[in-house]
Amino acid sequence: MSIGIHIIADLKGVSSEKISSVNEMKKIIENSVKAGHLTKIRSHYHQFSPTGVSGIVLIAESHISFHTWPEYGLVTLDVFTCGPTEGAEAAFEFIMKELQPKETEYRKIERGIEYPRGTVKGKVAVEV
Repeated sequence: MSIGIHIIADLKGVSSEKISSVNEMKKIIENSVKAGHLTKIRSHYHQFSPTGVSGIVLIAESHISFHTWPEYGLVTLDVFTCGPTEGAEAAFEFIMKELQPKETEYRKIERGIEYPRGTVKGKVAVEV
């Protein structure tokens, strides 16, 4: 058990049309928050010129962030959530389904493994 899970991914071979526009990426990322049943606090997106998008969604559970390089068909993605891992995994799978990369390199990292959920300084605070 750990505090949370952090999915770090490079999505390669993504259609440049899908990742060039802030409107398209915003729709995908905002819907991934819903798909993961996560709690949105605030989001911010930036359209680069001539193309490329960056964005972050602050969620109560942590964050989802990305950067796109349409000229390479590349999206770098972070999905980090505290608590149960299902939300992060569902959000990640939704993004994968929408962007349909030809190749994906990713890691799932357990964060804060020395502080399992429900413990404080080695003592059980609340059983989960």
